[in-house]
Amino acid sequence: MPIPSFQFRPKYVSFDCYGTLIEWPMTPITRELVGDQIPAEHWDQFVKEFRGYRYDSVLGKYYPYEQTLQDAFEGVCRKWGVKAAPDAGKRLADGVRSWGPHADVPEPLKKMGEHYKLVILSNADDSFLAESVPRLGADFHAVFTAEQAGYYKPRYAAFEYMLDQLDASPEDFVHVSSHTRYDLMPMHDMGFRNLVLLDRGCDPVTHGYDYVTVKSLNELNQMLGI
Repeated sequence: MPIPSFQFRPKYVSFDCYGTLIEWPMTPITRELVGDQIPAEHWDQFVKEFRGYRYDSVLGKYYPYEQTLQDAFEGVCRKWGVKAAPDAGKRLADGVRSWGPHADVPEPLKKMGEHYKLVILSNADDSFLAESVPRLGADFHAVFTAEQAGYYKPRYAAFEYMLDQLDASPEDFVHVSSHTRYDLMPMHDMGFRNLVLLDRGCDPVTHGYDYVTVKSLNELNQMLGI
């Protein structure tokens, strides 16, 4: 099947960072923190619910990302009746800071950056992006964070911050994320229409939100005419 192409040239190609461009091996650290407190047959459900608590922890106003991880971990542990490590947030945050790009990212992303202005809008603090973005090996026009915006995605204010800083409108973007709930669903509701799910299995593919699904940045480059 031919790969569809965009019928316009966007001013910006914007990205979520963690999970989309940077690897997201959160589960191995979670397993270290929990140890044998969760029976093997319940592990997948625990991981799924921890993901949900992380989502819930960012729905208010901004507070430091490491603390959102701690709060989410304590929440899921409380639900399951297991002991939460008091340094879980730090250990999880240290993991995020240490991870590098997915193997399929640097080369096509660098190529994309030679033709388009690249932007990141990330659910993390400035200090995380300061370590992660240089590992991507591409030039970015702008990098925006929840710390700067004062809100995390999926709050509209996070996306509005990006629009305000760039003096842009939703029509100016192609936005790429591996997360439907954090990015693609709220952005669709805000009027963004050129949305791309880079499917890494983070979220199930949903219907009714008008995004295109790709498996690689090489595929996206073809859609962008590169």
